[in-house]
Amino acid sequence: MICSLFTNSNVWKLVQVGAAALPILAIFWALVFAKWKGHWASLFALAFACLIAYSVFHVPMQTIAFSSVRGMLYGLFPISWIVINTLFLFNLSVESGQFKTIKQYIAAITPDPRLQVLLVAFSFGAFLEGTAGYGAPVAITAAMLVGLGFQPLQAAGICLIANTAPVAFGAVGIPITVLADISGLPEMAISQTVGRTLPFLSLMMPMYLIITLAGWKQMVAILPALLVSGGSFALLQWFSASFIGPTLPDIIAGLGSLLALWGYLRFRKISTEKEQAEGGILRAFSPFLLLTLFIILWGIPTLKRAFDEWAQAKINIGLTEVPIPYLSTPGTAILLAALCSIPLTGLSFLKAAGIYGKTLKQLRYAILTIATIMGFAYLLNDAGITLTLAAAMANTGALYPLFAPILGWLGVFITGSDTSSNALFGKLQFETAQRIGLNPLTMVAANASGGVLGKMISPQSIAVAAAGSGLTGSESHLLRYTLKHSFILLGIICLIVLLQAYVFKNMIPVLDSYATP
Repeated sequence: MICSLFTNSNVWKLVQVGAAALPILAIFWALVFAKWKGHWASLFALAFACLIAYSVFHVPMQTIAFSSVRGMLYGLFPISWIVINTLFLFNLSVESGQFKTIKQYIAAITPDPRLQVLLVAFSFGAFLEGTAGYGAPVAITAAMLVGLGFQPLQAAGICLIANTAPVAFGAVGIPITVLADISGLPEMAISQTVGRTLPFLSLMMPMYLIITLAGWKQMVAILPALLVSGGSFALLQWFSASFIGPTLPDIIAGLGSLLALWGYLRFRKISTEKEQAEGGILRAFSPFLLLTLFIILWGIPTLKRAFDEWAQAKINIGLTEVPIPYLSTPGTAILLAALCSIPLTGLSFLKAAGIYGKTLKQLRYAILTIATIMGFAYLLNDAGITLTLAAAMANTGALYPLFAPILGWLGVFITGSDTSSNALFGKLQFETAQRIGLNPLTMVAANASGGVLGKMISPQSIAVAAAGSGLTGSESHLLRYTLKHSFILLGIICLIVLLQAYVFKNMIPVLDSYATP
């Protein structure tokens, strides 16, 4: 019997699983232990992945080249396109002096940096995640916190940790829509299931952020404000996910918690400092108000489809034609918002062009990092490396509920996207749940819920946050900052999913109550 376990087939499977883990271990080693700069670490990881794909998984060199180039192209557009224009808009605000007014206004609401983190990183970041996604929220909020006086590493790390609870419903619910399409389960049922998992994380997130920022005692000192922020976010997230659907939870919860905390602070403040003139405040916030307006407009499905019909470039890679929807991407919406805001900030278009050039120079290494890491992610997927790791986790039997969120976490770490992770593993989660007799909704939703904790350590997200906070080249420090928090919070989600699978089964909707999709 022992000999049967070591047949050639089983040994080769073990070799493949071990080999599949090596590219991921390689990038961890390069960033965490060797402390290489992000672009060198990502180039090393891509080269290592090419070697494993060719030598162990027998992927043809043409396929390796195609996957890598296609991924790098996606890293350049739309990801880098979004980051470039986001930072350009922020730099316009800084160079024009308008961001100084924003700093004064936020300080007038509260000079307390702990509460500023909740307003900017947690609530406003969630709102941006719901409208844009693709790294824009972290880039914007990290840059804002640095502008408010936070240390760059602290600002980027806090924003990455804060950008967890909203990720599953990001970009007007696209991750849930994709998960429903891949798994074949009703979209509303998945939305409700995720909406009964993540609010627990949302409730505790403000407290966790402040403990990370300032320690336990400083957290307890502002506990009522934290409960207002986290409680309003969790309640609105649960309500909108349960009764409206996956498109609006982040927008409603982000805006609602922002207003709730603002109202609480105004109510508690007996005497306020002299307020800024209303016109001056609106002018200072105009780039970000225009950003929000344009992103909401670009998120309308009908308009997005129309943009794709009107303007879409195509690039040939080998024998495959890759579409480039340059008008419908959020990056173009952000650029248009920036261009419209130039007269409002008092800058000339010539000066703005110079700022754009400086922004490109500022991001040159970040762009290389993002493009290379996406080439790495695409290659792992196309070579079957990611699915090899997933299949190994799916063979854990009754313990699978503990590993289902880890699978989503792994997918987001590799791809940088909860949407991509859901597309990769949604069907696998469904089939595994059916095979071992668990509720498919619980396991499929666990992919999205666990995936949100991989966002803060994804090399793509690390590169975007580093670019937004001026930490390009110090990605290894940022990864070490967020790594332990990713594991801690992932453990909490794994425990919640395990309890939902075996103890609190009634938390999960009954599939029979939904029409067949």
